[in-house]
Amino acid sequence: MIQTIVDLFGQAQGWLFQTVIEPVIYLTGLGEFTEQAFEGTEWLLIGACEIVLLFIVLRPLEALMPAQPITDPRARWIDFIYTVVHRLGAFAVVVFFVLDPLMDHLAALLHLEGMQPFNLDALWPGLTDLPLASFLVYLVVLDFFDYWYHRAEHQFSWWWGLHSLHHSQQNMNLWSDNRNHLLDDFLRDIYMAIIALGIGVPPAQYVLLVAASRILQSLQHANVRLHFGVVGERLLVSPRYHRLHHAIGVGHESGGRGTLGGHNFAVLFPVWDILFRTSDFRRTFEPTGIRDQLPPPDGIGRQYGRGFWAQQWLGLKRMAGADRTVG
Repeated sequence: MIQTIVDLFGQAQGWLFQTVIEPVIYLTGLGEFTEQAFEGTEWLLIGACEIVLLFIVLRPLEALMPAQPITDPRARWIDFIYTVVHRLGAFAVVVFFVLDPLMDHLAALLHLEGMQPFNLDALWPGLTDLPLASFLVYLVVLDFFDYWYHRAEHQFSWWWGLHSLHHSQQNMNLWSDNRNHLLDDFLRDIYMAIIALGIGVPPAQYVLLVAASRILQSLQHANVRLHFGVVGERLLVSPRYHRLHHAIGVGHESGGRGTLGGHNFAVLFPVWDILFRTSDFRRTFEPTGIRDQLPPPDGIGRQYGRGFWAQQWLGLKRMAGADRTVG
């Protein structure tokens, strides 16, 4: 069954490349990038399959058991645009493959100096010969570093200026995972690619790791009244657990004082929140958004933009401290 799916996917990739992508490449005089374009076609197809899968599985769940009513359908539509840009653009993978030869060059220089670059295979010989085990190990290690990246976004004012766009969605939904500032996405993709290359993640594994992480994060952001039980909530980030991270006064503040910080930073595995005391397991489904979006006296009525480009521009202004609505 699995092999049949793999074969069908390969046939679809070949057809799409030969019928659409390859003619465009030669028409534009970019024939030297044919190999890279074939790999990019794989990611284009994976992204399209993800979008279809998410819509088929999560959209009915949102209709069946919503955590809150959708009061702004346009905001959800903008999130969908972010998802299309992110999933079909495959920017994270492009960064990985661009950095790959640079990391190989660095490894060669270190070797000449008698230094052995660190990777997990050196600590666990034969790890790459155990596909499932290596996949899980790499997923956990990358998630650890992703946790600290996420905490940093909530720690520094300029960084929060970018990341706050992600939290400004008051109608959180299955597409909201990709509602990010493009600069913030760029920084994270470089960071995660360097970590992945540094610990020896093979390119084929990286493709699967990114796809698995993206699907799980879409589930976390879905507008569903869903949790994984007392034990499951501590093993994998659920929609309820992550919704608390987006909750006004809970997920992006320390002690409800409006200062930077918050709870539930874990991207996939809550163990990091538990270990570093940033977890919040309350059993409620709170309204999402940012306190400063609320009208006075609870907030300052800050606007984060109604459209894609307005949101990107305002994010840059917040990062630079040029947003005069700051309280």
